[in-house]
Amino acid sequence: MLIPPPITCSKSITAKLIMNSSSKSEQEIDVEGVALQQPLVSVSVSFPKLKRRVLILGVGPLARDLCQTLLSKRTGFTEVVGFLDKDTSRIGERLVNPSIIGTYDQLFEIAERYQVHTVAVCLEDRRAVLPVQTLLDMKAMGRDVVDGHYLYEEESGRLSIDHLKPSALIFSTGFRRRLVTMVLKRCLDILISIVGMIVLLPLVFFLAILIKLDSSGPVFYRQMRVGLRGRPYMIWKFRSMRQDAEQSGARWASTQDPRISRVGRWIRKWRLDELPQLINVMKGEMSLVGPRPERPVFVQELRNTIPYYDLRHTVRPGITGWAQTRFRYGASKEDSHVKLQYDLFYVKNLSLILDLRIVVYTVKVMFMGEGAR
Repeated sequence: MLIPPPITCSKSITAKLIMNSSSKSEQEIDVEGVALQQPLVSVSVSFPKLKRRVLILGVGPLARDLCQTLLSKRTGFTEVVGFLDKDTSRIGERLVNPSIIGTYDQLFEIAERYQVHTVAVCLEDRRAVLPVQTLLDMKAMGRDVVDGHYLYEEESGRLSIDHLKPSALIFSTGFRRRLVTMVLKRCLDILISIVGMIVLLPLVFFLAILIKLDSSGPVFYRQMRVGLRGRPYMIWKFRSMRQDAEQSGARWASTQDPRISRVGRWIRKWRLDELPQLINVMKGEMSLVGPRPERPVFVQELRNTIPYYDLRHTVRPGITGWAQTRFRYGASKEDSHVKLQYDLFYVKNLSLILDLRIVVYTVKVMFMGEGAR
């Protein structure tokens, strides 16, 4: 394989950095004869024009969440230049990392000064405060003007349900169910579940023997879960806990849960306890990919505290899902809140391509032993 030689600069390169100071002076930096042998991310730091500069319009929770999400993506290609607020007295106040650098009235001036590429509108109440004409002019000039919810979803892979109004979901371009996609998805579910049960039969017998030798009780565990359109059904799993694990009532499973048996801890680590759910998939109660189903007692509790919770029941639950590939093992209401944001991203953007991504990552997780502990 041919490797291109490093690029050297024979002449001095002058880069003008506009500093955010009261004097608004320009500082020139001369770089002479430097070999550009660093990766592209480093190049983007040296040459600001390669960066996407984002200006956030608003200072509320969505604005802060978006900023933290953008800052957490350490690729070097995105820079948050700051926030704009309607109150002049808050200019200079630091929110996350960048500070409030101006007001809504200064939008165009600041966008020009910082060479902004994207304006993210994160206003909680846009009535009478949204600088419509300025945003329209900037859009016509080729700058990106995007809704903060959309950018947050695009960058984080989840929906910001705490700041989302019902109208944003109603008029969203997502949540479409194309007939051909759903038919192909169901056909693949049936085919893969049948083939999987045949191919994995020796492994099933082996795990059954281990479970019986490890602790008393049945090999399989059946439990009520909430499925498509809120209908309850019985889920199948390999038993991974002691037989008397819930004598005191239902409770969240957790990492290092003392109720888990020795073999159970091992099969949960490799997610092998989920294999019997291929029966549920073949019966049409589940899909290979979808939001993980919860127990009715937890669903009733969560739907009363988490907005839009029942939207996850508009598709079949899955053996694996988007939340399982992006978030740690959930063991609390707070974790369920975050997982729902990922689940709704999947529900909104359901496609066979997304399913394939999830399956590939799940296989990777299984081989790495990063399943539930």
